[in-house]
Amino acid sequence: MVNARDAFVRLREGNHRFASSVPKAGPFSTHSRRLEVASGQRPFAIVLGCSDSRVPAEIVFDQGLGDLFVIRVAGNIVAPSQVGSVEFAAERFGTRLVVVLGHSQCGAVLATLDELRKPTAARSRSLGPIVDRIRPAVEGLLATDLQHDPDALVEHAVRANIRASVTQLRHGSSILEQLIADEGLAVVGAEYSLQTGVVDFFDAESEPLSRTVPV
Repeated sequence: MVNARDAFVRLREGNHRFASSVPKAGPFSTHSRRLEVASGQRPFAIVLGCSDSRVPAEIVFDQGLGDLFVIRVAGNIVAPSQVGSVEFAAERFGTRLVVVLGHSQCGAVLATLDELRKPTAARSRSLGPIVDRIRPAVEGLLATDLQHDPDALVEHAVRANIRASVTQLRHGSSILEQLIADEGLAVVGAEYSLQTGVVDFFDAESEPLSRTVPV
């Protein structure tokens, strides 16, 4: 089992390689690696990320087949199915690091801000639940001076949404709470920059990362 600290370091180093254009993961899938993971998997990190086509976790972190357990949904929101997926991987595979990976200029966050500023009766019934899950994290920002600075508003809203998802995972599941308290599970937030390719990890105050890994 890879502990949370070592998993964190592997992700951070992999992203550094990706952002520096010196990846080492090699072909995403080779015959030998496919055979190796065919009988089982041991992903060293769980990534709850956005569905945006520009933010594929395996590439962003320079990892290969079988390395990451990836859950993708617009806006990197946390709904029961996402919680269940994280619980499954953490329990079944012993994975001890969960990363909520948002990104700059997130379309789901932008859509939520637009809806808050100009509500529409014709909103998609399917998109509505996504907007509604992002809304509590960002609507308070519209009552601050950020309302006069669109770029800063989006930046803060993206971070607020990531933090909200981290909090929901840390405190919205008795299974994950137990794993955090007793088994060394860590849940951290991160933001990917579409412009630079760099992942900025933040809010890593939970054990076992806070005392051992500078973020």
